[in-house]
Amino acid sequence: MIRRNGADQPQKNSLTSEAAMDVALQAQGSVSYRAVFQERSGLKLNPFLGSFQHGRLSHFVQFSSWPKVHPASGISYRVIANAAGRDYWRRKPRKMSTPRTSRPKGFGPKLPAGTSTQKRVQRNIEDKKDSETPESSELAEANKTVLEMNVDSEKQWAVEVSPPEKLEEGKTDETSGEIEKSSSVREVPAVRPSKQGVENGRIGTVSENDTGLLHKKEDIEVGNENVADVTSRGRDKKATKSNYTLTNKSVETEIRLVEEASLKLKLEIQARLCREEIEKLAEERFSRGDKLFVYPQVVKPDIDIEVFFNRSLSTLENEQDVLIMGAFNDWRWKSFTRRLNKTDFKGDWWSCLVHVPKEAYKMDFVFFNGQSVYDNNDMKDFCVPVEGGMDAFAFEDFLLEEKRRELEKLAKEQAEREREAEEQRRVEAEKAAREADREQARKHTQERRKMLQEVMKKAVRTVENVWHIEPSNFGGDDLVNLYYNKISGPLAESQGIWIHGGYNNWKDGPSIVSRLVRSEKMGGDWWYAKVVVPYRAFVLDWVFADGPPEKAIVYDNNRRQDFHAIVPKSISEELYWVEEEHQIYKKLQEERRLREEEKRAKAQKTARLKAETKERTLKRFLLSQKHIVYTDPLDVHAGSLVTVFYNPANTVLNGKPEVWFRCSFNRWTHRKGPLPPQKMLPADNGSLVKSTVKVPLDAYMMDFVFSEREDGGIFDNKCGMDYHIPVFGGIVKEPPMHIVHISVEMAPIAKVGGLGDVVTSLSRAVQELNHHVDIILPKYDCLNLSNVKDFGFNRSFAWGGTEIKVWHGKVEGLSVYFLEAQNGFFWRGCIYGCNNDIERFGFFCHAALEFLLQSGFHPDILHCHDWSSAPVTWLFKDHYMHYGLSKARVVFTIHNLEFGAHFIGKAMAYSDKATTSTFLGMTKRTDDCKKERTEGTKEDFQKELEMVREDLKKIPRLEQGMALMLEKLDKLMCQRAEYDREPTPTERRTTETQLAAAGGNRAEF
Repeated sequence: MIRRNGADQPQKNSLTSEAAMDVALQAQGSVSYRAVFQERSGLKLNPFLGSFQHGRLSHFVQFSSWPKVHPASGISYRVIANAAGRDYWRRKPRKMSTPRTSRPKGFGPKLPAGTSTQKRVQRNIEDKKDSETPESSELAEANKTVLEMNVDSEKQWAVEVSPPEKLEEGKTDETSGEIEKSSSVREVPAVRPSKQGVENGRIGTVSENDTGLLHKKEDIEVGNENVADVTSRGRDKKATKSNYTLTNKSVETEIRLVEEASLKLKLEIQARLCREEIEKLAEERFSRGDKLFVYPQVVKPDIDIEVFFNRSLSTLENEQDVLIMGAFNDWRWKSFTRRLNKTDFKGDWWSCLVHVPKEAYKMDFVFFNGQSVYDNNDMKDFCVPVEGGMDAFAFEDFLLEEKRRELEKLAKEQAEREREAEEQRRVEAEKAAREADREQARKHTQERRKMLQEVMKKAVRTVENVWHIEPSNFGGDDLVNLYYNKISGPLAESQGIWIHGGYNNWKDGPSIVSRLVRSEKMGGDWWYAKVVVPYRAFVLDWVFADGPPEKAIVYDNNRRQDFHAIVPKSISEELYWVEEEHQIYKKLQEERRLREEEKRAKAQKTARLKAETKERTLKRFLLSQKHIVYTDPLDVHAGSLVTVFYNPANTVLNGKPEVWFRCSFNRWTHRKGPLPPQKMLPADNGSLVKSTVKVPLDAYMMDFVFSEREDGGIFDNKCGMDYHIPVFGGIVKEPPMHIVHISVEMAPIAKVGGLGDVVTSLSRAVQELNHHVDIILPKYDCLNLSNVKDFGFNRSFAWGGTEIKVWHGKVEGLSVYFLEAQNGFFWRGCIYGCNNDIERFGFFCHAALEFLLQSGFHPDILHCHDWSSAPVTWLFKDHYMHYGLSKARVVFTIHNLEFGAHFIGKAMAYSDKATTSTFLGMTKRTDDCKKERTEGTKEDFQKELEMVREDLKKIPRLEQGMALMLEKLDKLMCQRAEYDREPTPTERRTTETQLAAAGGNRAEF
């Protein structure tokens, strides 16, 4: 919008002259904008360019940001500057009498229309978003006040006010009067922000902090080259860019301050409301005589709560300090201690803040004075439930998961430590081995040097009429002729002559082999051979023969002294022996490396075979009862789902309409107890039924039985043993058991038959499962103590009228206690074969139990073997079970039913668990790991089996084992029938291969 004063003239009349330029006019002095505006408002001055009567030029300068931040009360303002004539700019500007010289912000020079700089500036302004700069039409809206300021170039500034709503006349007059007193108009190169405000009715520079943001500022440059104050255009642009940056920062700062103030106010209101609510609660609880309360009253996870404690109702009423000590989830999670501060609520209330973790379901705590005075709620402790979080079972699972992660971390750290320790041991061993190899190389070098010096004493350059070398002065790598007089020795009748030679006392063996030819140059029967002297030779060694090596028959070896010749031009002796020692050292290192690689490969092969054997054994065990029960997957892992398949047709539940599954873990000792009975569902295949359970993370064994009804009825519990399946990968390992074997044999120190092999191999296998195994053995005078490590005296005790000395040692890594009775029962030079074997072994069984009792041992399992240690079963039950060894359970293993059937039957009646190994001497182990048939005819063997069958029927309490025993006997009969025929070559090779794979430890069927 363009306003003109006076008659309109063409715009070009005022712009075509070279002197036509825009001028920035500034109104000096400060006018309080707060007096002009009813509210905090922005002054908006529209820039205007045009020609007017009398050559006046008007500018409307727009302050774009004021209306945004400080909207006026319906008032618009327009400032008009007039200039008298086109030559006005060439005259020296007059100074006005106004004493103030401050420059108002927002006025600046503007280029004439049409100049390139002005167009560029206008384009930059137009490129801005419309939302940042209000349109000029906004100033012309209704209910706006137009403040028109006419500035005469020679005399004064004029301000015209035309409000649609009435303004206070006093303020308007004051403003107009102050403007008329303006004394100077100055040109400025740029407009800079000022911190001056509008005071005392004067128009001054407007501060950005007071008026808000200036989203857009106009760059008005002076185009007249005669104006001395005009700066470069580039500096103006930089100043404008800086102004925009400052403006944006000011916007962000003001917004942030407003938000912070709002948030602060909101928090203050909330705090006041909370305090009022807490004060009300404190009065209510004090009137009821409550000792404590918490705020908020409903405690939830992962928040801060305030605990209030009424000291006057506590045992701490006379204490100066009050502290709270507590933890979460039954004192199992994140303990804390806080000091309470006294409040100003009614009553003696003390309080502190406590953070509730997200894993909490209960907070437990007590109060104390920091020393020994406690208030623990009459020994019950204080507790506050936490709602909306975990329950006890979820927390247990969380702890298990935390423990699993911790165990994994510890396992990694342990593996890293072991790796570092192993690396350190390897480095130290390598260093020690290198030193040993160097020492050995040094020793070998000294020995060889001494032997070579002895040979060099015997060496000569020639032997007249026997041998000589041409040329006589030779050295290493020289080609020489070695001459030999054939008739001088035992080869005179030989048709051909060969030289077998070496150097330096045959260091590398016969390294020189060549056939001699007859020489025609010399008299006699001389023969010669061309020989290359080794580079490092001091002495040449050789003999003559009638043929090459391995074919020669007649030798001339200088009467068993060999021939030796000095090498005149040899290398330095010291250098040779240094090199020789280094070569010996390298050879020893290579030999050691090969031995270590062979040892390592053997150990890896052994470990691999052991792992494969354990895997096969486990799989065979899991599949051994597949006709009754099995799982999917076969290997049960902690934290996974497992489906149990059951075939009731092969059990006591055959024909029952329903089958119920009852399960627990860790041998029925799991923290969650037995799971609720589950009705098993029909499976897809045949008569099987199935049930699915979740295996907890802390399980190491899965235990289950089956019943016909939910409330019980008939059970299938595997004849009282229950069904057990191992669980892998759990964070809780099965507690190790203490197992004691009482035996009269043990391989390899006291072995007669397969019993000794079973005791050793079974003990090692159980010990590898992290159980503690001890073996008690008589100390025979025929023991092979060379296989006993760390053998030494342990203790002695008296029993049975004699002293019994106890010795201890390690046999194949197993702990073995040897009992040596001073009555001479085991000083017979043999294990079996004495006429009082029953008395000897009975004494040993009783002494072994007495040793366990007096030593304070409390084994979990006593394992006795065959008839020789069978008395342990009834001696334990009759004399020791109620006198200190009540924890133990007795296992009895039959290895041979051929001897002591009466003792075996009695032991099976008294034992808690009876097992079998090899039977009836059916097979026996031989040195070549083959099976031999038992002596006797088939009829004799059949008669023996029938007698054993009858004896077994007489053994009491054998119902559980009878079926198995008879089944074994039937298999034995079938196997015996197979032995009566010779095996085919294919069967023989298969049997030998299986025995070789098994290592030939023992023969079983």
